[in-house]
Amino acid sequence: MLDYHFIVENLAAVKKNIADRFMNADVDAVVTLFKKRTELTTALQNLQQQKNAVAAAMKGKLALDKRTALIEEGKQLKDAAAKAEADLAVVEKALDAEARRIPNMAHPEAPIGREDKDGLEVKRVGEPRRFDFVPKDHVQLGQELDVIDFDAATKVSGVKFYYLKNQGVFLELGLVRYALDILLKKGFTPFITPDVAKESVLEGIGFSPRGAESNIYTLEGEDTCLVGTAEITLGGYYSNTVLSKDKLPLKLAGLSHCFRKEAGAAGQFSKGLYRVHQFTKLEMFVYCLPEESDEFHRELRAIEEEIFSGLEIPFRVVDTCTGDLGAPAYRKWDLEAWMPGRNVHTSAPVESNDVVHAPQSVGSWGEVTSTSNCTDYQARRLNVRFKDDDGKNRFVHMLNGTAVAVSRAIIALLENFQQAGGSVLLPKALVPYCGFEKIEKKRG
Repeated sequence: MLDYHFIVENLAAVKKNIADRFMNADVDAVVTLFKKRTELTTALQNLQQQKNAVAAAMKGKLALDKRTALIEEGKQLKDAAAKAEADLAVVEKALDAEARRIPNMAHPEAPIGREDKDGLEVKRVGEPRRFDFVPKDHVQLGQELDVIDFDAATKVSGVKFYYLKNQGVFLELGLVRYALDILLKKGFTPFITPDVAKESVLEGIGFSPRGAESNIYTLEGEDTCLVGTAEITLGGYYSNTVLSKDKLPLKLAGLSHCFRKEAGAAGQFSKGLYRVHQFTKLEMFVYCLPEESDEFHRELRAIEEEIFSGLEIPFRVVDTCTGDLGAPAYRKWDLEAWMPGRNVHTSAPVESNDVVHAPQSVGSWGEVTSTSNCTDYQARRLNVRFKDDDGKNRFVHMLNGTAVAVSRAIIALLENFQQAGGSVLLPKALVPYCGFEKIEKKRG
């Protein structure tokens, strides 16, 4: 959340930021509640001082009537302090609830817009492949190569689940190890995180564990949820902790399953592996000094670019617009891979995204990673601090970034490296991790 003093002193800017993000939050209520809390805190402190004065006076030699009067005054002060504490607790709870609805301030360069299409492309790497045959999407490829089974998963688990099988298993494991080796060279500490987290941690990170718009699976009868990303478990790792400044930055890499309801996710771009209820993801997370977070945000983006450049998959980087940032993010970059299996047709040649494609293919970009600088927004909610050189406790800055979301990486690999005969070649960087160069149909 934002600092209360910052909200009061920058009221107009905070309101504009909320409007730019197309969100709803009552900033005036926060200001009113903050002032009320200040008044109640001051009044409570005064009552405590008076109680201390009465207690000190009671230690001396006093006449009976004087002692009786002090005892009565002490009782009245005690009752008044108890009421003030109760009133303060109510105001603090209301203040916290209202303040949590206010999003983080957005970076000055973040493009203003409502939807993902309003993001700004800032970089493009590689050229979309031109096919001389009708390309297949990953659903058809996965089924024909017997590496993905959606039908059996629907029967067993429901829609938006899948089985990986045969070489698909090694493709997932290979992607994870390939990305993890890159992170180890960058100084990240590897974790396999729990798949369950307390609701308080989710709320601290900025996820809504309950409600109609929640994308989170809650566990019935418990104050816990299945995590949608290891950002939650890595971000909660140091909650309520004062970190040593000399240990910063802390760079963590968390491997976890991710569970998401994906309610309402429909359309051709959501089919297959693109939006599923469960997938594997390797997540990057950084705790750092406030003055270093912009630099580490660029580093996380560079790592994502390195991972997908090594996989030889064409991609572009998009500066996410304000309406698509998510409440905790100060700035977010999305990395979108070219997915040639989208919009497959057999019509005349078309021009899309400044690239001319073969008559049969009209692919498009699909998000595969993102990286966010959340500044001290999450740290305030989770109470993660460090002691500065003056001995003062300050909030760290927290950042996250996807190293590889396996399901979406598989989409890009299958569709970009498919061959006319139906097989799929692997990029050279992935071959040592998978143990084979090609995925092809089983014979017999």
